[in-house]
Amino acid sequence: MEAPRSAPRERERARTTSGSDQVHSWILVTSQVLSAAWRIARAFVITTLSPLSATLSYFRSLYLYLGHQLKWWIGYLQRKFKRNLSVEAEVDLLSYCAREWKGEAPRARLMRKAYEELFWRHHIKCVRAVKRDNYDALRSVLFQIFSQGLSFPSWMKEKDIVKLPEKLLFSQGCNWIQQYSFGPEKYTGSNVFGKLRKCVELLKLQWTEFSGMRDHHKRGSMCNSLFSDAILECKLYEALKFLMLYQVTEAYEQMKTNKVIPSLFRLLFSRESSLDPLSFMMNHLNSIGDTCGLDQFSPDFLLVMVLPCFHTVGACP
Repeated sequence: MEAPRSAPRERERARTTSGSDQVHSWILVTSQVLSAAWRIARAFVITTLSPLSATLSYFRSLYLYLGHQLKWWIGYLQRKFKRNLSVEAEVDLLSYCAREWKGEAPRARLMRKAYEELFWRHHIKCVRAVKRDNYDALRSVLFQIFSQGLSFPSWMKEKDIVKLPEKLLFSQGCNWIQQYSFGPEKYTGSNVFGKLRKCVELLKLQWTEFSGMRDHHKRGSMCNSLFSDAILECKLYEALKFLMLYQVTEAYEQMKTNKVIPSLFRLLFSRESSLDPLSFMMNHLNSIGDTCGLDQFSPDFLLVMVLPCFHTVGACP
């Protein structure tokens, strides 16, 4: 009687076990499908996002590079156009006077009176501020020459000024010119002639170009460009210094032969610090652009130094 009763139980147990196996099988299959789907989806996402990530990384690097380049160019342009504002734009003369000479000090009152006289009597309406350094007086002279398109002095038209450095050495035996100083550059030795020749050649080229230019606005534009280049300016000022020295040397040679020379040169050679061209160069000319400018000298000596550059040595006083 026990055997027949146990058969249904076995069959029930078998059906329960079979159902559990099917559920487990479905869970396993579902898990495998989901895992495979996840792997496929992850691979797809990685495959899709990798180029996007690389692209974003590239644009980020490009952005940083362009930002760095832009910053460099901005700095360069600022240095290019603002590194040496040696001659500023025109301003109203009386406004400039009121700004620069305030107060009731005797010198301030005197300067205001002088500016007012320039404005009302001489009809000078505008002024340009010149950078104050050891070349400022020469800068003022050269700017006036170029901005107004002035031609060469007569003596420069008669001679090739580019050859003057060699002439001083070979024709007049001025070996001491090797002690000439280019501003803060103290000593150049035998190389001085080549450097002076380049400076004078540059001055001649620029002077010729400006004097032949009739368009006032074009001259102004070129002046703005030239007087924003510190290196170019220094070469031109050194050329002016040398022309002073050459004129002084020529006058000294004529004085030794008892020829008549302008009174400016006689006054120059009467000073203990400039008895001859060498002492003039060592005591005065070499310091210009280095330790002092022409404004350090007295007004009469300033005229003695600058005007001979544009004066014909052979002319009478």
